[in-house]
Amino acid sequence: MHKYLPIALFALSPILGAAAETENDRWNLADLYAATDAWNADSVKLEGQLKEFSGCNGKLGESVKRFKSCMDLNADIMKRYTRLASYASQTHDQDTSANIGQDLSQKSDILGSKVDQATSFLRPEVLGLGPAKVSRFLKQDKSLGIYRHPLDRILRAAPHTLDAEGEDIVAQFGLATGAAGSVYTMLSNADLPWPTVTLSDGTEVKIDQAAYTKYRAAANREDRKKVFDAFWGKWKEFERTFGVTFYEQLKKESVYTKVRHYPDSLSRALDGDKLPPAVYNMLIEQTRANLPTLHRYFKLRAKMLGVSEMHYYDMYPPLVTSSLKYPVEEGKQFMLSAVKPLGPDYVAAMAEGLRHRWMDVYPRPHKLSGAYMNGVAYDVHPYLLLNYNDDYESVSTLAHEWGHAMHSYLANRNQPFVTADYPTFTAEIASTSNETLLLDHMLKIAKTDDERMLYLGSALENLRTTFFRQAMFADFEREVHAKVDRGESLTGTDITKIYGDILRRYHGDKEGVVKIDDLYTMEWAYIPHFYNQFYVFQYATSIAAGSMFAAEILKGAPGARDRYLNILRSGGSAYPYELVKAAGVDLASPAPYQAVFARMNGIMDEIEAIRARRNN
Repeated sequence: MHKYLPIALFALSPILGAAAETENDRWNLADLYAATDAWNADSVKLEGQLKEFSGCNGKLGESVKRFKSCMDLNADIMKRYTRLASYASQTHDQDTSANIGQDLSQKSDILGSKVDQATSFLRPEVLGLGPAKVSRFLKQDKSLGIYRHPLDRILRAAPHTLDAEGEDIVAQFGLATGAAGSVYTMLSNADLPWPTVTLSDGTEVKIDQAAYTKYRAAANREDRKKVFDAFWGKWKEFERTFGVTFYEQLKKESVYTKVRHYPDSLSRALDGDKLPPAVYNMLIEQTRANLPTLHRYFKLRAKMLGVSEMHYYDMYPPLVTSSLKYPVEEGKQFMLSAVKPLGPDYVAAMAEGLRHRWMDVYPRPHKLSGAYMNGVAYDVHPYLLLNYNDDYESVSTLAHEWGHAMHSYLANRNQPFVTADYPTFTAEIASTSNETLLLDHMLKIAKTDDERMLYLGSALENLRTTFFRQAMFADFEREVHAKVDRGESLTGTDITKIYGDILRRYHGDKEGVVKIDDLYTMEWAYIPHFYNQFYVFQYATSIAAGSMFAAEILKGAPGARDRYLNILRSGGSAYPYELVKAAGVDLASPAPYQAVFARMNGIMDEIEAIRARRNN
């Protein structure tokens, strides 16, 4: 997700647990700023640059020299701000209870708003110069070549960009249009009166979001049902409120769609990165057509759990339980061995980051849960937040986040700042490719069928959640946005009905594959990604592309490794769909999605073969 535009923070679900840590297990934020005083001093410099940049307003076209000086100043402003925002965000995330982190985060948000307002004239003024004059400037001064792609992004958006006054108004409204997301966040995380249930062992548990994530995977089936019924029952009580909140978000996006003269919200969301709507539609078309593969998985899950009828509350217990431990140093070695097919330079760069405190490894009180990578501190290095728990899922998350880190490392090494940051569409390719390489390595070194089952089960569940579940979310988003774009109203009850129909379709409720109780169709209200429109589909497209690239690299296909690494080195220097297509994967075609389904069926074939050997 984009927590601080243009900072990309790639987040995963929470990992619970704790382990002893040393200083080497904590990231070193001093690489960003020696102390808060240095951050404050740099923020003052940024404020000064914003005042200086105001002198560019109305002056961009005076001469090529003036144009270049203004473009360079804008780039330096953005580079300084992303570094400031990184330090503020990560200071907060390492201890969310500390006043210093909260203070810096608020100051960073204010700075970000000032940056948006101070630079809002840039796009309409570049548009006013027109393609011919911009092209002439590029020819007159070759050093402007680094701005060719960013300028093209502006110029091609001409039909959707307002004049300077209009853009300034839109930028100012940025402070006033986040109420829906803010209310959702506060209500769903802090203010809902969470219910309490008594589990089969007599334990009383308050089922808040963290407890739901933990206890929905309980071994006892009746406990799982209790947790689901209590949790979703509480959300159901607030169906009207969440309906109003989400409808306001949908209306806001629809208004921006009209203001910027797009035919629909989907087109607007995809246009910034020049993504063809055919990619989105092909993902949903192929997923719907291949739901039998997902249903096969659910039937296999039912067998492995020993249940005659699958219910939605049977979705989260692990397919394979294991007491195996993977200390982080061992996890690092597994990862380094797994990525050897990407070449010695890739491995060496990763090893350097592992040695030099780029990571905050273990969970602790008040640390942000989950995992992410932040790679936009251009002159420094990527930073990774983990909550490592010594299990295999932690190893998989380690490989995932280091895929992001290496993407940022290679992009920052090979691109100027203005084209180093890459869009989400390519971001998840690097992470999912690393996970595929890790699975291949772990299967090769597994000593027992129990180990193989652990790795295969983890990969299978990852494909369910990262591909099919995200495609289902994308299907839902497309439908509700289209309704609001057409001027239709939506209540909480309406949204629940739409989501419930899609949820049942994907899980084969009619076919008797998975039973979806009415209460659980409130799940839409729980998904925070829906407040960042048309975002999650890129997880599914990325895992499709990543699977294809990793398979080709592991086969040793000529040029496969270089084509893949070229995507990482290219950062944001080209439109992402075109970049991936040039590397051999067309995400507007069925092929990459068919590869995912083939991979998933292959994993299930292996699991069933092991089960057959065991006669279970």
